[in-house]
Amino acid sequence: VMGELVKYVDVLIANEEDAEKVFGIKAADTNITGGELSDEGYKDVARQLVDRFGCKKIAITLRESISASVNNWAAMMYDAEKKEFYKSKKYTMNIVDRVGGGDSFGSGLIYALLSGCSRQEAVEYAAAASALKQTIEGDVNRVSVAEVRSLMGGNASGRVQR
Repeated sequence: VMGELVKYVDVLIANEEDAEKVFGIKAADTNITGGELSDEGYKDVARQLVDRFGCKKIAITLRESISASVNNWAAMMYDAEKKEFYKSKKYTMNIVDRVGGGDSFGSGLIYALLSGCSRQEAVEYAAAASALKQTIEGDVNRVSVAEVRSLMGGNASGRVQR
């Protein structure tokens, strides 16, 4: 069913498990349980998804599991029309609640793309919004645009902002 639906999707947001379990596309040289991710493997996954379904953009979240409560988090986006890849910076997170992390990524990406951000800024914004969400209990991302932009700008100190 998903294969038929994705034919109508312009921006596909996924992770490695989605691509493999739903579409049978595996990222080469990647061991998700060992926290080893291959950028080239994910680029290939994005190209295969575009070739199969014709999406305009593919966004993929990149989680490196150090432990159950500590993860590295980043994302990449492929623009099929420009044939260019964009990758966010990597965040190390002490996870409070993973629930809503994917939703925060998706909504952050949509917000940034509709707000006229560049493709690089859009993937940076989505990754930062999602990283912040995973440090908050509950399913709702309670951060502001200013807080996301602050993290994007490199303010990851954790100090109280007054």
